[in-house]
Amino acid sequence: MNKITNLFGILLIVSLSACANSKTAADAPNSTDTNGKISTEKNGNVTQEDAQSPTRRKQLDADIKAREQRNDMQGDTEKRAEGDLESEVRSKLEANIPRGKLTVTAKKADITVSGVVTNQEQLDKIKPLAMEIKGVNSVTVKAVVSP
Repeated sequence: MNKITNLFGILLIVSLSACANSKTAADAPNSTDTNGKISTEKNGNVTQEDAQSPTRRKQLDADIKAREQRNDMQGDTEKRAEGDLESEVRSKLEANIPRGKLTVTAKKADITVSGVVTNQEQLDKIKPLAMEIKGVNSVTVKAVVSP
């Protein structure tokens, strides 16, 4: 049984390290410093369409919950790793803002979101959605509206 637990832990670490790039779509900006400038990579829409499906939204929510539970088991329930915060905020935005091309960075517990959304309503949702993630202290939104 201990070997199974260890194997699961290794798989979890490998899968989490594969999510190092906190972007909601392949053609989202490569950093929060290049606001409104999206890359020329193709197939970004596939990511967004998939994120809107009920199954994918459940997966994203489960990922957020699992990260929070793992963090809670480690001790301080409010102190979070920057990578976890980035990933959780990205997941939350990906599931709730269709066709958004957003990039998320974390510095301590301060989140910066940059990129492009399709309307003002989506832009207004960014900060409240990001603040739902446990451990986020502040959110700076550098995203812009571009149809």
